[in-house]
Amino acid sequence: MSGDKYSILLPTYNERENLPIITWLLVKHLDAADIDFEIIVIDDGSPDGTLEVAKQLQKIYGEKRIVLRPREKKLGLGTAYIHGIKHATGNHVIIMDADLSHHPKFIPEFIKKQQESDLDIVTGTRYVGTGGVYGWDFRRKLVSRGANFLTQILLRPGCSDLTGSFRLYKKPVLEKLVKSCVSKGYVFQMEMIVRARQFGYSLGEVPISFVDRVYGESKLGGSEIVQFAKGLLYLFATT
Repeated sequence: MSGDKYSILLPTYNERENLPIITWLLVKHLDAADIDFEIIVIDDGSPDGTLEVAKQLQKIYGEKRIVLRPREKKLGLGTAYIHGIKHATGNHVIIMDADLSHHPKFIPEFIKKQQESDLDIVTGTRYVGTGGVYGWDFRRKLVSRGANFLTQILLRPGCSDLTGSFRLYKKPVLEKLVKSCVSKGYVFQMEMIVRARQFGYSLGEVPISFVDRVYGESKLGGSEIVQFAKGLLYLFATT
């Protein structure tokens, strides 16, 4: 491998069951591909003891591999990334969910894609090629597809999966995008891509299979859908 290092940001909130599994999978797949990486766990004061589990994992895998950067309380995704980037020692940053909906086996493919054309961003897509969604009921799939379809028409983003949160960024690119984003929560991922297009960043896609949460509550409910629609209209009006 080249001198590239990858900082994986894992924002967590009540992921005690999932964290050991996702960590094990990351180490397994990235070691096998000879990738230099660190996992930055950004726990937002989980009451279920996620941080205690993270400390145990740090003992197992070492402090160079598992970096703990907890925060006192739940402060949202955008700020979690800002917080994580500050502590990232890699020149590339990977963002993904800690809830096992994103499989680490796709990361070597992201990296290969990025290196082939020196891309600024590589994003996982559920809507192209072999990509897909598993474990979602029809309503969830419809909402997700519908949201994506609407966004494609309104924003023409040059990206087939805007609300996905499994992505690889060059570190300076992510820093600039996070600073320029105003959205919170679910819409934040979408705005990142819209801003990327404005800045003229290059983007590639890798088909991924997305698996709905194994443990715990899904985070997409009615209020998120309303938030998404508002955010979409805001972006359409301002970009």
